[in-house]
Amino acid sequence: MSEENVNGALAPTEAADNAGPAFTVEKLYVKDVSFEVPGAPAVFNEQLQPQLQMNLNQSVQRLNDNAYEVVLGITLTCNADDKPMYLVEVKQAGVFGLSGFDAATLDGMLGTHCPNVLYPYARQLISELIQAGGFPPFFLQPINFDALYAEGLRQRSAQQPEGGLADAETAGNA
Repeated sequence: MSEENVNGALAPTEAADNAGPAFTVEKLYVKDVSFEVPGAPAVFNEQLQPQLQMNLNQSVQRLNDNAYEVVLGITLTCNADDKPMYLVEVKQAGVFGLSGFDAATLDGMLGTHCPNVLYPYARQLISELIQAGGFPPFFLQPINFDALYAEGLRQRSAQQPEGGLADAETAGNA
């Protein structure tokens, strides 16, 4: 009897024989979360035009030869007339298995592919926190991590001495 592979996935023995690049999502988790409404309950009675500011950051930590922790941090601040309405901070993290990639491709995977996996989870959590805090639903727009990574590469190459990125350590930061 032969075993069928679901969705084109390789059977375990075939995967072990394949020496090509491999990417796996080992674990997804919320590393840190904070939600604050400093002016509650008075803030709910005010009819002000809110202004939102979002800060995005990413960090990568190598756990072993083929495992990396990637943390996507998003801070969303909502102010009205210079008064804080709410502040949301989320650090969505994941452990990713990456093997068989050259240094440049590995850096690109850590800087684009991993945050693309993490972002929908962070986005959903932020939306739920804002709504649970008594505010109207808010949905973060999609982020082009490829463009952010390309800009980060451009900035890193401008800061590198002659020899370029070839000597740079894998950063994976978008």
